[in-house]
Amino acid sequence: MTWNRWYGIRSYVRSSLWIVPFAAILLEQITLHAAIAVDRYLNWVPLWPLSEAGTQAAMQTIITLTLSFLVFTFGSLLVAIQVASGQLSPRIIATTLLRDNVIRWTVGLFVFTMLFAVGAVSRPDATVPRLLVWISAVLGMISIAAFLYLIDYSARLLRPVSIVWLVGEQGKAVIESVYPNPIRENDTGQLRAPKLEPAHRLIAHDGGSAIILAVNMQMLVVEAEKSDAVVEVVPRVGDFVATGDALFQIHGGVAPVDADRLRDAVAFGRERTLEQDATFAFRVIVDIGIKALSKAINDPTTAVLAIDQLHRLLRMVGRRHLHDEQIEDSAGRLRVVSPTPNWEDFVELSCSEIRLYGTENFQVARRLRAMILDLLGTLPHWRHPALRKELRLLDQTIERVYASAEERVLARTPDMQGLGGYSGSREAP
Repeated sequence: MTWNRWYGIRSYVRSSLWIVPFAAILLEQITLHAAIAVDRYLNWVPLWPLSEAGTQAAMQTIITLTLSFLVFTFGSLLVAIQVASGQLSPRIIATTLLRDNVIRWTVGLFVFTMLFAVGAVSRPDATVPRLLVWISAVLGMISIAAFLYLIDYSARLLRPVSIVWLVGEQGKAVIESVYPNPIRENDTGQLRAPKLEPAHRLIAHDGGSAIILAVNMQMLVVEAEKSDAVVEVVPRVGDFVATGDALFQIHGGVAPVDADRLRDAVAFGRERTLEQDATFAFRVIVDIGIKALSKAINDPTTAVLAIDQLHRLLRMVGRRHLHDEQIEDSAGRLRVVSPTPNWEDFVELSCSEIRLYGTENFQVARRLRAMILDLLGTLPHWRHPALRKELRLLDQTIERVYASAEERVLARTPDMQGLGGYSGSREAP
């Protein structure tokens, strides 16, 4: 199996809700037959407080309860998906809700308990309570507790602060993966463009139109070493690539490059994911923020929560090398060039749309300014030009939106809470 197919299967499994419940069906059959074998071997007849009729009623109650739990969970999940995608962003469905292990494992527990109880009550010898009845009873009690926990967990999960925090955590992980090297004190931020020979071959995408989800850089390095060439990846991770679009450019080389092997190193899909797409976490958080700022929802506090996470991620990005796209082999020779987002891309993505839709709200204007000023004070000086540009654009937008001088002063006041957290101990810039 090629790498990109394996990656697609793994990504599908991680974002599919039905995998764990289906595995619970197989596990239930194994556990049921094992428990029957143990019960027969031990001839275990413990004390049981119920009669035969009471036992049958208890088992039927367990089956009914777990079935009700399943129906309620899936019905509530569908409603939650509709509400969350409408009020926050449709992108959170695949990135958070369907990948949540608490929901998946709880549903798996309900399926396991229901089928185990069905298997236990369908045994021909049901006159004496045996091991199966005890296991079913314990599983029933655990399922009730799990259902109550799931209700509380889901209510907390679907709050905007929980969603943006969860996306922020995922964004933190992908930033650490894509940009593993922090900057040092003596770094100047100067970039050295690679000196490449003119491209003598272009390899196009021959599959269906899709979005690039991930690229196996080590696989590209191996193929480039075989032909002593430099492989340049044309699109970025997260870009849409149509059939026939340029995928690779080959520079130099003493032997032909296997085009099929290079294509196998790129995974495609219908929707962007967070595995290698460093800007997608920013995109989801910004979408939540601007959706909250729409006239239909009008929830600027949620936009402030989104800026909180953007602030955290921008500080993290600003302290890392963002131009590790030049990959060398073990001998130190350049083999792969892959474009990655630069600092200006992250800053513009984080600020521009929120500034456009949210400056007319005091909370957003003040929190956005507080973020920019804090980053100016904590990041290296060669990160400042992009931030100063956004600060200048914010001032221009405030001048255009607010007619009163007093309102302009209020909007220019930096405030980490948006509105109400400024102490007044310093003058607004």
